[in-house]
Amino acid sequence: MEIERKYLVKYLTEDLESYPHSEISQAYISTRPVIRIRRNGDRFILTVKSSGLISREEYELLLTEEEYTNLSKKAEGNIIEKTRYKIPEKDGLTIELDIFHGIFDGLIYAEVEFPDMEAAEKYNPPAFFGREVTNDGFYQNSSLSRMSAPDIEKLLSSVHSLVSDVI
Repeated sequence: MEIERKYLVKYLTEDLESYPHSEISQAYISTRPVIRIRRNGDRFILTVKSSGLISREEYELLLTEEEYTNLSKKAEGNIIEKTRYKIPEKDGLTIELDIFHGIFDGLIYAEVEFPDMEAAEKYNPPAFFGREVTNDGFYQNSSLSRMSAPDIEKLLSSVHSLVSDVI
């Protein structure tokens, strides 16, 4: 079970490069149900996710590079490229801060995964987090994969507007 909350980011911390980070590329074989393939450094992963926003089932399977390459030919929609930073947070939690590249350049999310719903509900985000978008499916990566160029432009414009409103 994956329990996570997602936020837009108002600003980046100055010491961001001091945290572990990796380059991620992901694509979707399907968005209903969600079937994703991801390259994270030299790891290749197939993920199947149930429906849901804050809480959903998630199953992962390691792939070989050859399997990943073969499946990538079946992917539909936009390829999502991002740098993921892992920032330690209080109570043993980790902030996964994603800075998107390519067609989603300018988009920045922060996600925090929790051990249970009680911890998720009690969470008090740090100051650099902006508006919470956990319960808005529009901001899920699977939704990004289906967006047209005008939709992406609209998303990036609205994100900049939302972030500006909370600063």
